[in-house]
Amino acid sequence: MTLLSEKIMAGDCRAVMPQRAPFDMIIADPPYGDTSLVWDRRVVGWLPLACRALRPSGSLWLFGSLRSFMAVAAELREAGLRYAQEIVWEKQNGSGFHADRFKRVHELAVQFYRADTPWSAVYNDVQTTPDATARTVRRKRRPPHTGHIEAGHYVSDDGGPRLMRSVVYLRNAHGRAIHPTEKPAPLLEILIRTSCPQGGLVGDWFAGSGAAGEACRLTGRRYLGCEIDPVMADKARARIAAVLPLGGGAAS
Repeated sequence: MTLLSEKIMAGDCRAVMPQRAPFDMIIADPPYGDTSLVWDRRVVGWLPLACRALRPSGSLWLFGSLRSFMAVAAELREAGLRYAQEIVWEKQNGSGFHADRFKRVHELAVQFYRADTPWSAVYNDVQTTPDATARTVRRKRRPPHTGHIEAGHYVSDDGGPRLMRSVVYLRNAHGRAIHPTEKPAPLLEILIRTSCPQGGLVGDWFAGSGAAGEACRLTGRRYLGCEIDPVMADKARARIAAVLPLGGGAAS
């Protein structure tokens, strides 16, 4: 039986989460500061705390818009975080706050790791897709020249599953969301499987609806979330409690 642990605490992540370190992975979906909405205010000072709370092999996946990443670029460097890669989450509909700009139907999730750790030491299990065909090639090699011109073409050394693309299409939770900026659990599953080892601890510093906690239950990772709104924290706890753990194990 797999014993899992999921817990959401109500409070400010800057005060609550550092003392629960170390984390194998941190997921963060803070307010982007892109709008004039009351709740959409950037949170300052949490990035260096998150960096120090990571294991050397850990990484941080941060959600945001390009504008929000440009606004905190210096803070990310000063916090001791280094860019690794990003994915684009494409959704079926999005926000349109301006009539003179493209309707935004995507968000970014960017991975950072500790600057004092080489990338080769960071846990990174790149996900693959199951739809590879016979023509899919992961590596190619040029055969030895035999005097025949036609033999100089590249041939497949092996086929096999393709690396997952950096643009991921998933429907958002429009119409059924618990939180106004809720992310789909399947998207978070991809990030968790990639960056947290089985049984590792995921820290969700802006827990919202608890979608990351659900994803952790479904992937066999431990979860610790923090949500500043106590009412939302209660809803997130109820959501996670309703999900059957991986392998039918008991939560503790």
